[in-house]
Amino acid sequence: MVIENNIKRPAVFLDRDGTIIEDRGHLSRPSQVIFFTETVSALRRLNELFDLFIVTNQSGVAKGLLTMDDVGCVNGHVVSYLAECGIRITDIYVCPHDSSDNCECIKPKPYFLKKAEKEHGIDLSRSFAIGDHPHDVAFAENAGAHGIYVLTGHGMKHRHELSKEALIAAGIEAAADIICRSAAAGR
Repeated sequence: MVIENNIKRPAVFLDRDGTIIEDRGHLSRPSQVIFFTETVSALRRLNELFDLFIVTNQSGVAKGLLTMDDVGCVNGHVVSYLAECGIRITDIYVCPHDSSDNCECIKPKPYFLKKAEKEHGIDLSRSFAIGDHPHDVAFAENAGAHGIYVLTGHGMKHRHELSKEALIAAGIEAAADIICRSAAAGR
């Protein structure tokens, strides 16, 4: 990607399972993907103002429950479906490790945010990460971005683990509302 005039763009980093699609365990086939009803409308609005990325921890690979080919097939389906709906995903980043592996790329470590900043000219200070785990919020904060916690997926289960200052949204549509309001206010 060529960065025109050295102007960095803001981005939204989306968790996959439980945020834009239902969390149905370790997905290995496109037929297992079920999008939340509000995903397409929310991402269309966001894509007008932001580059969109998917960042997903897929510990099932490390556990031998699925392969990187399985993950790639599911991710390819997600990106293709969204493209058919007029939504462009700039890149997908996958951590295939288990949390016990202590890798550099697992959320909440900011590895993939820093990678997007470098490879795609992203302004992290004007960017957001959305997810249904507390580590998705920490992921954003660890790179100077803004985290939004959604109550879909595992969101209700882990809500008590968040700080009182955390931005919380009912789902992807409400998260998009928060982000669009913030962008309109020039933050």
